[in-house]
Parts: sequence; C-alpha cells; structure tokens
Amino acid sequence: MAELRIEAAAAHVERWTILGEARRNTLTRALVAELIREIERVSAPGAARAVVLTGEGEKAFCAGADLKERQGMDEGEVRRFLDDLRRMTRGIERSRAVFVAALEGSAYGGGTELSLACDLRLLRDGATLALTETTLAIIPGAGGTQRLPRLVGPGRAKELILTGRPLGAQEALAWGLVVRVTPAGQAVAQAVELAERIAKNGPVAVAAAKAAIEDGFGLALEAGLDVERREYEKTLGTKDRLEGLAAFKEKRPPVYRGE
Repeated sequence: MAELRIEAAAAHVERWTILGEARRNTLTRALVAELIREIERVSAPGAARAVVLTGEGEKAFCAGADLKERQGMDEGEVRRFLDDLRRMTRGIERSRAVFVAALEGSAYGGGTELSLACDLRLLRDGATLALTETTLAIIPGAGGTQRLPRLVGPGRAKELILTGRPLGAQEALAWGLVVRVTPAGQAVAQAVELAERIAKNGPVAVAAAKAAIEDGFGLALEAGLDVERREYEKTLGTKDRLEGLAAFKEKRPPVYRGE
C-alpha cells in the first residue's frame, strides 16, 4: 500500500503528500523506503524541477518515527532505519530538484528533521516545529543536531533540542527556520506558487546554485568560491544559457529545457 501520493502541481512541479492522517503521517519503514525511491527518480535529469512535500490533513505535517513500529525493532533494525533516514534526507539535499516543505500542520522529531533537509519551508500560522527526542531518552537521529545549528545557530539549537519544546510559527520565521508563515489552508498553495517560480528558471542553473550553497556552506571563503566556480562551469556550455540571453534581447519569457 502506497504511503505517498504523487501528483502534478504545476509545470515541472510535483506535489508529494505523506499519507496517514490518522497516525499523524508518521515515518514508517515503508514510507521512508518509498521516499528514497522517489527522491532517486526525481533527481535524474529531465525529471520534475521542484517538489512540494506536505502531509495529509491539517493536524500534522509529520510526527516523526512511528513509535509503535519502533517498539518492535531490535537495535540492529533501529540502526538500519537510521541509515535509511540519512539516505532519505541526504538524497533531498543532493537532489537536482528543489524541495519545498509545506507544513500545514505541526512537525515533531523526524518530521521536523525531514523538513530541515528540504531547501525551503513554509509553516501555517499556529503550527509548531519540535525536536522532541530527548524527552524519549534518545537524540535526533536524522540530522537534527547538525542541520538545526546550521540554520539557527548552536545556542538556539541546543535550547530546542535539549528541552524538546515546540517552536511557534512566528518565532520560527524570526529565526530564519522558515521562509514564510501562511494563513490556515494556504501553506501548500503558497509552496506550489514558490516552487513554480523556481521551476521556471534554468534547471541546470538552479541545480548548480543549490549545489554551490550546499557544498560551500561552512567552508572558508576561498574554498567556497572554488565550489561556486565549479558549479558555474556547469552552466556555461548549456543551450539554456544562450536561450536566456536571447530571451532578454528579444524581450520575451525564456523557455528552458534543462539542456
């Protein structure tokens, strides 16, 4: 049984909906495996240029790992599950496609970590984000201890992770953790609009810019500039670059093909 619904949302944009509203869209092993397969598919050249990731219903974006399923795992199975979570989140970060998380509901634990791996996050006003693992005597295991400090700084990250407290939408916006707070019922629509705007740009350039930011962040400036130059080179020989120049000269919208 599929745990992920995939549908076209706009030109070159897919909407992925985590199914399982009754269990707050938890991360089961089956769902993680399905996400890994779909991330690999959309990362191939010619696939969708942007993905809007959301959860079914309005109660939760994703409540993290399915704790009932987790109770039945031995330590070896937990370790393999953590490996799969890492493959999933790193796959999102390394993908050619841009991932936009539309959080109409709250996110907890691994659900927050899943959103942190996405390139952009939109959060419905009144919803919250939380890394609650220490309240269960574990720690975030899908990158939360590494991605959150990079986004909000180590002090704020420690406060959230060590206490497990939820972070409200306005505070998340002020911290730069989300790019937009939306009215109720508008997170997905606004995420699709944002994704569509991104997808209209040169796909090779968007993928290169994403890689330059991902690979260059945290490096010394000179090393980061080398990463930027490496990614810039990928755009130089493309037909899209020539199309962009021609469209500008002819005062018309460009038509990019990812070539």
